[in-house]
Amino acid sequence: MKKTIKIIPALDLTDLDKLENLIRAVDKHPLIYGYKLGFTLGLMYGLPDICELIKKHSEKPLIYDHQKAATDIPSTGKLFAGIMKRSGIQEVILFPQAGPETLKAWNQALQEKELKVIVGGIMTHAAYLESEGGFIRDTAGTDMYRLAFSDGVRNFVVPLTKPEETERIFREAGLDDTCTFYSPGFGSQGGDPARFPMIANHYLIVGRSLLNAEDPEMYLQDVSNHLKQTVMME
Repeated sequence: MKKTIKIIPALDLTDLDKLENLIRAVDKHPLIYGYKLGFTLGLMYGLPDICELIKKHSEKPLIYDHQKAATDIPSTGKLFAGIMKRSGIQEVILFPQAGPETLKAWNQALQEKELKVIVGGIMTHAAYLESEGGFIRDTAGTDMYRLAFSDGVRNFVVPLTKPEETERIFREAGLDDTCTFYSPGFGSQGGDPARFPMIANHYLIVGRSLLNAEDPEMYLQDVSNHLKQTVMME
């Protein structure tokens, strides 16, 4: 299977000069799909202002990861969706650990605002799932993905550090090649997209290794060369 692979910089920083310099350096590279924003920029400067700043340099999608959204009661989904839309976000990551009613309500609220919904259920780090010593039962992630898929979601977060668990969830939740997968864990965490043969559309979320690169454009070119050698890319 030939793969479509893109890179999403995770803008987990607070220095606005560094933010603008990074986007100027990488935005035209063909690997770049969009940018992921989180609480660091959102809380420090306000999400609407950050979106406006980035849009001065880029027309690519802005993805908000609240770390972790959809862990509240169902009724707050409409408020959250309204804030996302007014701020200038196009795509939103949810980790619906608060249960199926919250997942349904928040997904519906975001879709009503014409925002792309991306659902995650498992994370990159150790001791997350019960079998790893964590709090979340192993089947919970499968349940989150399955319900989201049945509710029209076709975009999912899966950790690049857990290929076996991802393959199990892909199979048990009934996901297919119409889905796009967003994966943290590339670079400093050592995740390898070549270990995900079931995924055709794979967007790699890259944080520290790109943010700390002396030459971000050269870093992306090295990543591109590496992927062409290890993964069958379109």
